[in-house]
Amino acid sequence: MSRQRVSLRQELPLLVWLVIVWGALWQDFRPGNLLFGALLAVAVARLFYLPPVELSGRFNILYAVPFALVFLAKVVVASVQILYLAVTRGPEVTNAVVAVTLRSHQDLLVTATGHVISLIPGSLVVEVDRSTSTLYLHALNISSPQEVENLRNEVRSIEAGLIRIMGTPEELEAVRREAAA
Repeated sequence: MSRQRVSLRQELPLLVWLVIVWGALWQDFRPGNLLFGALLAVAVARLFYLPPVELSGRFNILYAVPFALVFLAKVVVASVQILYLAVTRGPEVTNAVVAVTLRSHQDLLVTATGHVISLIPGSLVVEVDRSTSTLYLHALNISSPQEVENLRNEVRSIEAGLIRIMGTPEELEAVRREAAA
């Protein structure tokens, strides 16, 4: 298998992330351990094919901080709701698998959206269709078409937040046009 040469600029975020994970796994951030982790990261990146993560080149901290705070609030609210459902309704809760087609076709944004959704209690990504950027979610307490639509809107809202943080300029403009409509 021949592999296209990936520039260091494209590969650098992956290498930095692998070194951070290495230090966290060993709970040791001393220079020697991080240097060894960096050597391993370069070896892994060179020996095993990993498709490059294409970054948009932008990160907006002014959107990231409020997004993180709203995310934490959603986690707390959803945790309380799940506790309430478990105590009051138990196994009688209605579940559904819902398909949500995303705006973005970037692997990074699709993955980030899926992870954010999965970290909020009550929903879990069970399948991703990369060709259409569709997430299939298992969600608790879904019993009507209106609740399905609310879930889809919630996922698309989370995706819009992530696009505002790190999407391409074209995706950002599409989100702005959609919000203005």
